[in-house]
Amino acid sequence: MQTAYVLTAIVVMGAVTFALRALPFLAAKWLRESPRIMDLGRFLPSAIMVILLLHSIRDLSQRSATPYFLAELVSVALVLVLQWYSRQPLLSILAGTGLYMVWINLGRVGPV
Repeated sequence: MQTAYVLTAIVVMGAVTFALRALPFLAAKWLRESPRIMDLGRFLPSAIMVILLLHSIRDLSQRSATPYFLAELVSVALVLVLQWYSRQPLLSILAGTGLYMVWINLGRVGPV
């Protein structure tokens, strides 16, 4: 009985996962014409960038004494400037992350 229960649970989870992944493709026509989805497409990238920014600076006052502070501050500033001018979130995130990682790894900042 235990094996049947586990197999049933796996099949049900697989069916739910498949249905959830297929739903956007099945509802594509409705999604393209929906004004709410159009609004989300316009405002969601900026909202995601704000959430990422707030997450990255949430403990900034506590970390200001650490050697990583300047690298974090300059990387966040780069992300803000790139996002402001280019409006390409992927470019902004990759450039900020790349600058931070290069600064930390090549600049010998922080604990070795």
